[in-house]
Amino acid sequence: MMTMTIAVLALGGAATAQDAATASASFVDADGKANGNAELTGMAAGGVLIKLEVTGLPANQWVAFHVHETGSCDHKTNHESAGGHFNPGSKEHGYKSANGPHAGDMPNQYVGSDGALRAEVYSHMVALDDGDNGIKGRPLMVHAKGDDYESQPSGDAGDRLACAVIE
Repeated sequence: MMTMTIAVLALGGAATAQDAATASASFVDADGKANGNAELTGMAAGGVLIKLEVTGLPANQWVAFHVHETGSCDHKTNHESAGGHFNPGSKEHGYKSANGPHAGDMPNQYVGSDGALRAEVYSHMVALDDGDNGIKGRPLMVHAKGDDYESQPSGDAGDRLACAVIE
């Protein structure tokens, strides 16, 4: 009987840990209108998988996608309220930089002919918690242009088109 009770408690604890490893984010565009969602999952081996769909973007082009530092998506400031890229290691911006990249730097994403970005992006540089590399409460950002992976401080990625705080 005691063995059975312990097994039940262990299963209950595993379910709680799994629940803690997920989050979501709702994107708003430059006018403050809802235009997409993201589902985030913390991976057992580390890092975070981000599945996103954002609409109303410039069609048929590459756009930058980053994690920013401040948990705010105020469209009235053109999403400048989100601050710069998430950078807990005080690195330079970009995959091409000798002292880079920021933890919030991610690969460019392609927007289809329908103006929608649909992607699954994995980053090993962040965690889905509130630790040093944690991104919970921070915003995801889609920019107007592709990231050149080297210009400081943000890859010459252009305007901030869509922003979503990770909850």
